Amino acid sequence: MKVGIIGVGGIAVGRHIPAFKQLQDDCVIAAVSDINIERAAEVANEHNIPHVFANYKDMFAEVDAVCICTPNKFHAQYAIEALKAGVHVLCEKPMALSKEQCEQMIKAANEADKVLAIAYHYRFMKEAQAAKRMMEEVGRPLVARVKALRRRKVPGWGVFTNKDLQGGGSLIDYGCHLLDLAIWLMGNPKHVQVVGSTYNELSRTPNQINQWGTFNHETFEVDDHVTAYITFQNGASLLLETSWAANVKDDQEHVSISGTHGGISVFPFELYTSKNGVLLNTEAAWIDGEEDFSKLQAKNFIEACSKKAELIVKPEEALQVSAIIDEIYRSSQASTRS
Repeated sequence: MKVGIIGVGGIAVGRHIPAFKQLQDDCVIAAVSDINIERAAEVANEHNIPHVFANYKDMFAEVDAVCICTPNKFHAQYAIEALKAGVHVLCEKPMALSKEQCEQMIKAANEADKVLAIAYHYRFMKEAQAAKRMMEEVGRPLVARVKALRRRKVPGWGVFTNKDLQGGGSLIDYGCHLLDLAIWLMGNPKHVQVVGSTYNELSRTPNQINQWGTFNHETFEVDDHVTAYITFQNGASLLLETSWAANVKDDQEHVSISGTHGGISVFPFELYTSKNGVLLNTEAAWIDGEEDFSKLQAKNFIEACSKKAELIVKPEEALQVSAIIDEIYRSSQASTRS
C-alpha cells in the first residue's frame, strides 16, 4: 500500500513517518506534501521518499492512503478531498474543529467506501490496551476522572497558540487524548450534558516560566487550563482537567474509572477491588504488549484499509470527542457572557 504524508511538521517526522517505515512488508511511503516545498524535499530526501508535492491534491493519484498532519483547521477539508478521490485517510487528532465538520468527513468516507481513522494514539498504549481487557473487573462504569496536566509546557513552536488554525489550546491539543481514552474504556456511552470552564490568564501574563520554548504572551489566544464535568445517557459521569500551564505541583497523566464491581487506573496500571472482607489494590508487575504505540496505530490503519482488521479508533467515536470539546468551549463562553 502506498502512503502519502500531508504536512511534514514535527508530528509527521517524529511519529508517523518512522511508524510507517517499520511496516515495510505492508506499505511504503510514496509521497510527501507541504506548503513549504523546500522542507518537504528535505524530509523526502532524508527518508528516501520518491515524490514531493507542493499541492497535496496532486498526491492523490500516486497513493492509496494519506496521513494528514496539518494544523487542525485543514483536517476536514483535506480528509474530505482525499476520500472523494478514493484515498484512505489517517487524520491527526482532533478529528476537526466542529461536530458538523466531523459529520461531513464521515459522510465522505461512507460514500467513498474508504477508511477514515483518527490518530488518538493513547488507545494503542499497552496500559490502555490492558485496561480495555480488564474492564469486566470494573463492571458498569460510574465515574471517570481524567487529568492531563502540564505545569509549564505551552508549545513554543508551530501554530499551537493560533486559535484560527488550531481551534483551541490545551483541551483540543492534549486533553482530548485522555478524554478519548476514558470514554473508550467506558464503552463509548453517549454524552447528554457538558459544563466547562476555560482559562488562559497565566499564559497572558508576562515573564512566566515556560519549559517548552518561547511564545508571545500578548498574542496568546487559546486556553491553557480547562475543567469540565460530563454526564452520559447511562448515568455515568466524567471529571476532566487539562492544562499547558497551571499552578500545580507537577505534570500529571491520569485516567481512572470507578464501577459497580471495582476500579481501574491506567497510568499507573492498577485495579481496586474488594473481596472476602478485604480491600485490594493490585499493581501490574508486567504488561504484555508493543512498546511502540505509533507503530501499532499505523499497523491498525493499514490492516483496516486492507480489510484485515477493524479500526480501533472509529470516526464516529472521534466525532463524539470533538462534540464534547465544542460543548466545553461553548459552556465556558456562555458562563463568561452571563
